[in-house]
Order: sequence, then C-alpha cells, then structure tokens
Amino acid sequence: MNEIEKKLLDAYVLNQASINSRRHFLKECTLGLGGIALGSLLKSCVPSTNSSPFEGERGLNPLAPLAPPKFPKVKNVIYLHMVGAPSQLEMFDYKPELHKLHDQLCPESLLKGKKFAFIQGVPKMLGPQAKFSQAGESGNWISENLPHFKKVIDEVAFLKAVNTDQFNHGPAQLLMHTGSPRFGRPSLGSWATYGLGSENQNLPGFVVLTSGGTPDAGKSVWGSGFLPSVYQGIQCRSKGDPVLYLKDPKGVSRNLKKELLSSINEINYQEFKAQKDPEILTRINQYEMAYRMQITVPEVMDIQNEPESVQKMYGVTPGKESFANNCLLARKMVSSGVRFVQLYDWGWDSHGDSAANAVDLGLRNKCKEIDRPITALLLDLKQRGLLDETLVVWGAEFGRTPMQENREGRVMGFKGRDHHGDAFTMWMAGGGIKKGVVHGQTDEIGYSAVEGKVSVHDINATILHLLGFDHEEFTYDFQGRPFRLTDVEGNVIREILS
Repeated sequence: MNEIEKKLLDAYVLNQASINSRRHFLKECTLGLGGIALGSLLKSCVPSTNSSPFEGERGLNPLAPLAPPKFPKVKNVIYLHMVGAPSQLEMFDYKPELHKLHDQLCPESLLKGKKFAFIQGVPKMLGPQAKFSQAGESGNWISENLPHFKKVIDEVAFLKAVNTDQFNHGPAQLLMHTGSPRFGRPSLGSWATYGLGSENQNLPGFVVLTSGGTPDAGKSVWGSGFLPSVYQGIQCRSKGDPVLYLKDPKGVSRNLKKELLSSINEINYQEFKAQKDPEILTRINQYEMAYRMQITVPEVMDIQNEPESVQKMYGVTPGKESFANNCLLARKMVSSGVRFVQLYDWGWDSHGDSAANAVDLGLRNKCKEIDRPITALLLDLKQRGLLDETLVVWGAEFGRTPMQENREGRVMGFKGRDHHGDAFTMWMAGGGIKKGVVHGQTDEIGYSAVEGKVSVHDINATILHLLGFDHEEFTYDFQGRPFRLTDVEGNVIREILS
C-alpha cells in the first residue's frame, strides 16, 4: 500500500466513524414525540425511492442519455436571457399611438390598483425612443436598434403578450427559470438534464455562460433545487480558464490523477451502497466529469480555433468576456452534444437618463452588443443544419411601462421606463417553431395584453413539449408529493408550433 492509498484509507475510517456517531446520536434522540417530529422532518428532505433517477437505465451514471417519453422536435436548447429586462417598446413592439401621447400625463385608469417598482404620483407618457420599420417576408416590425436582426426576423416566432405577476428582478427571474418566485425549485435546464441526460459524457449536460455580471436572483436560477445536484448548471467562463482549477497542479501527472480518482471513487461507491444517497453518486460523477473535462473543455471552449470569418460574423473578442463570445460558445457546445446552454447577459436594467431630453443610451448600447451575435447564432446554426434540432429562446424577466418611470414622484427630467409584467415580448426560433409568426397582441400603447396572453408557465410547458415531455406528467416526488416545473398551471402555446 503506497502513501496516498494509506491516507485515503485513514480518511475513510475516520469518515465511517463520524457517520456511525451521527447514526447513534439520531437513534438515541428519536425517542418520544420530539424524535418523531425530527424523523419526519429528516425524511421529508429525501426524495422518495420511486422517483430516484439512479435506477434502471441510468445505473450508476445519472447523466446517461435517455429517450424522452414523447417524440421530440428538438434535442438542444439555447436560452438567451437579458438580465434586467429591456424595453419591448424600443425593440419589437411598435406603438405609433404612443407617439401621440408623448409627454402627456398618464391616465389615472392605468395606475389605479397597480403596483410599480418606482412610479409615484402621476407620471407622463413616454413615446417610443426609436424608429421602427417592417422587415422580411413576414413584414414584422423591428426597431433601428437591431439592424442585423432583420436578416433573421423570418426565422422567429414572436410572443407579444407574455405576462408575469412579479415586478422585481430576483423573484421574476426565479419564476421565469424555476417556475416559482421563491428559492428551492429546480431550474428549467436542470429539469431538461434530469429527464434527458447528456449526449456527451465528457461535457456537462447543462452549461451556463454569463456576461457582465450575475443575475439578481444569483446562481439559484441555474440551480438543481430538490433534484440531485448533479443536474445543476455548470458555469463556464469565456475569459481565462473555462472552468476554475481545470489544470492539475505541478507534479501531478494524469496517471497519478487517475489512480487517485479511482481510489476516492471506490470509497464513495462503498458509501453509496451503504447509504443509497444520490448526492454520493453526484460526487462520484463530478470527480469523473472533471477528469474527462480536462481533455474536452479546452478544445470546445477555444473560440480562436474558429475560422476568422466566423469570429467576425459573431463579433467576438478572444480573451474578453462578452455576449458575442458566449453566443459562439453556445453553438460550439450544442455541436458537441451539450443539452442545455443558458446565457445570461447582465446590464439591461436601464431606467433612463437624468437629462431632460436624453434618450436611453444604455438600452441602445446593449442592443448593439447583442444584435450581431444573435443574428450570427441563428444563421450559423441554420447553415450547419443544427437549427432544426435546436430551440433558441430569447427573453427577460419582464418588460417596461409605456409611461415614464417618475422616480420619487418627479414628473420632469427622467426618461426611463419602470418594470412592467402585464405584457412584454419574447421570441423562439428553431425546431418545431413556426417561422415569422406573431402570437399575442398588446393594446395601442403596449400596456396590456388584448389577445394571445401567455404566462411564464406556458413558456416552460412549450419548451418541455418541444423536448418531448408532457409538462403535466414530468414530475419529481419531493416532501410527499409530485412537483413539476409548471407547478399546477401552464398550457403549450400551440399557435407557434409547426
């Protein structure tokens, strides 16, 4: 027995002694009513055995690929979330009537009974701060802020009347991605990976890329909630090493790493056989995945090996964190078998400018950052034959009001728009999606939905449907009842399906 194996064995013996001590404590302390309550509480935190993802086909590999229960239209998802919520009224939802109301006091009927994040008193209406034109064969409206997107406007299906009941960023982001405005639920990407596994065993099934910062709700928006943690999103970086600690320290060869990993995993496997805790399998899987990723990730995450024409098409800047880099990485990842790629682009919480006559330069600059990369992503996927098997989703946690923000009750001198969940715009493109259609419509000023209103749960039900799941049947037992991503609501938006 060499020195490393001896240390591992000593650590295992100490670990077992600790576990036995805890078992003795719980056994001695679970007498009487207090013990019954404690035992019930502990049991409620463990998923029921009939929902274990580590049986049958999966065996000891929780990320083994599985076929969906129904015929899928897509294999992969790329979800583009604009953190902070851009104004649909300066991008996709053209409202010429709002021009006529510009600088007039907001009708009291629009304020009565409504809650806003910042509006106080009676604000003024704010006309569109961009020019619009029709584009493509569909003739859909698009603003001057997105000149490149005109090339692909016929590829997407717009949802113009998306609704949410949350008007603060954190809860709204959680609702959008986990189906609940509170912490603790699994994210959409975790559900997809739990249900389908990963086609590439050398890469995570669920990858997260951020630019500009982390969402207000934190990493919970890509967390696994009550699902085993092996299904949480793995955050990679577009600058520096893709994953921290990807490289081994000096003096540790790959063969030594393999021997060390085998010894650790054998100890963990023995513990799993004794405890049947799925988190132990998560630990085994993470060690093995990290070992395999050391070979695969550097190649997949290297955007400099892409042709110069491709880099130029996306507008990438090697060595710099950017949304453009992340869009190219997303294409490379789905090409390599990554099931779900989530992009978060921070910086869209643009409330305007304090100068009385200023337009929202922050919004214009953010549009400029995403316009070319998103257009390139759709074109690149289509040219490679990947768009037919990939769903691309674009959206945010809510939209913006047609009236000025009026922060602290100031009527003049603030050109921003407040948070607004009553009606905002999202779009989808790719496999199973009708091209160039518009579902839903807002009123003449973009304030409320007048037809085709859809909820966050409808959005998620549609995404699961395209992946081959019935959102009502796709459940996981936790704390004594089955949970699902769409809670007890949601309908597939069939009007946008091909």
